[in-house]
Amino acid sequence: MNRRSDRLKSLPEYPFARITRLKKGVKRDIIDLGIGDPDLPTPEYIISSLKNAIDDPITHQYPPYNGYLSLRKEIALWYKKRFNVSLSPHNEILPLLGSKDGISHILFSIINPSDYVLVPDPGYPVYKSATILAGGIPKIVPLLSQNGFLPDLDNIDPKGCKAFFLNYPNNPTAAVCSLDFLKNLVSFARKNNIIILFDLAYSEVYFDEKPPSLLQIEGGIDVGIEFHSFSKTYNMAGWRLGFCVGNRDIIQSLLSLKTNLDSGIFGAVQHAGISALKDEGFVEEMRKVYKRRLDILASGLSSCGFKVDMPKATFYLFLPIKGSSFDFSERLLKDTGVVVTPGISFGEYGEGFVRFSLTSPDDKIEEAVARIKKGFRI
Repeated sequence: MNRRSDRLKSLPEYPFARITRLKKGVKRDIIDLGIGDPDLPTPEYIISSLKNAIDDPITHQYPPYNGYLSLRKEIALWYKKRFNVSLSPHNEILPLLGSKDGISHILFSIINPSDYVLVPDPGYPVYKSATILAGGIPKIVPLLSQNGFLPDLDNIDPKGCKAFFLNYPNNPTAAVCSLDFLKNLVSFARKNNIIILFDLAYSEVYFDEKPPSLLQIEGGIDVGIEFHSFSKTYNMAGWRLGFCVGNRDIIQSLLSLKTNLDSGIFGAVQHAGISALKDEGFVEEMRKVYKRRLDILASGLSSCGFKVDMPKATFYLFLPIKGSSFDFSERLLKDTGVVVTPGISFGEYGEGFVRFSLTSPDDKIEEAVARIKKGFRI
């Protein structure tokens, strides 16, 4: 008996599954520059907040589906401080079990079967899989290097499209967008009645100007919502905490769905999130660590023959290579023990690139570069 649904069978293999299988066959010690899992510890002030909150019996009860009001108020304060955007904590903010929770479920609440969803390529694989699982049809939007990995809005056919996933600063390309681009995006969305689903998980991992918010644009809140992650900003990947903000009707739709799917976020984790948002210097120090690692990796890979354009944000380097990106990654792993992610994992337009991650200690990055110099032909 076939026990898998047609929707599940139609999903592509998750990109890291194939690399994981290859890693099992490598006998030497591995340096993993593939996955984007922050290696820095969660700050002690956040951990202390969790410990204190656990002693409060109230946090052991079912939390509100829309999160503690105190957390939503803190998110509103953070948004005002960071983006100068005013949000209502009552109906324009929704805490999530990580941003992936919202991204993977939002379409169930806003599209109908056979609606088209614009999906960037290369892009975070969940955009496409979430579309398929919700019964939608992915319509691929190429992100090309010659366009700075930004979509060409003038060449998108919007017919039948209900929503548009976008992600800047971008995974995997490390591209950023400007306020001018977001103005054009809002105009595009208004003209074509398309909901913008803006993934801003890397908003605080930047090395140049602060990345902008869709909600900074006049009318932005009318056409979409944004997703944020505590994983990337505060090294809380395993804690599963994030939030979305924006259009109150879309927020309410997602909340209505989630009341049928989960029972909210553990109260102590929410208290820890409140403390995290009060950050008084940790995030700035984290950026310095990633910038130092970026300089080490970029300089080293340039000396190995890679063409490196320094990114302005994220903790990734997305570099062009010759030939198959999977074959390149497999050969690199076998020859040096260094893991990178093939660009094809992020869609067909990711072919011809590989992604290096900065989420390993300085000495591991230095060793990876040394191994590549010594034992690998680009």
